[in-house]
This record gives sequence, structure tokens and C-alpha cells, in this order.
Amino acid sequence: MLKKLLLAIVTMVAAMSLAFAQVEVNKADEAALNSVKGIGPAKSKAIMEERAKGEFKDWADLEQRVKGIGDKSAVKLSEAGLQVNGKSRDGAAIKTAATTKMAEPAKK
Repeated sequence: MLKKLLLAIVTMVAAMSLAFAQVEVNKADEAALNSVKGIGPAKSKAIMEERAKGEFKDWADLEQRVKGIGDKSAVKLSEAGLQVNGKSRDGAAIKTAATTKMAEPAKK
């Protein structure tokens, strides 16, 4: 019983760390971009097309070159794990497995 409980906890922690994986906009493929909440096929295609012209220098460059990404959406994308040159968007809350509160078990 204890082994099963420990296995469940380890699996949950591993899943949480994967859920908050960072995606680098200048290196990610379309599938990785699509995994970021708020980026769908159309937006990932637009990002890939603009990146083919040259890497994004910073968040301002991404916002200027990709239609549909403005201040508010950039903050949300950053909070969902998107990064530009290894940096999160200013004003975005950084979510990690360590800062995310785990759900408490239901009380009987």
C-alpha cells in the first residue's frame, strides 16, 4: 500500500513538472508551440513563418511581428510557459511546480 502511494505521489510530481515546461519560441517546433495554452495551429504557424525570417530578439519583437499577440496575450503566453531567448515576459507571474499548490485530498 505504501509503495502504491509513493508511486502515485512521484507520478503526480513528474506530471506537474511537465505541465509547466518552458517552451523557447526560437527553438520550438509547431507541436511544442501548440502545447502552450493559448497557442493554436494558426498562431503557431504564424510564429514559425515569422521566425523563418529571423529569430525573435525579445518579447517586443514577437509582439510586433506576430499578429494577434499583444501585451495581454503575451503575458498569458508567458505564464503558460512560452519564453523568448530564455526570458519570461515582464509582468508575467512565473508558474512552477514548486509554487503551484497541490490539490488536497477529499475529506470523508
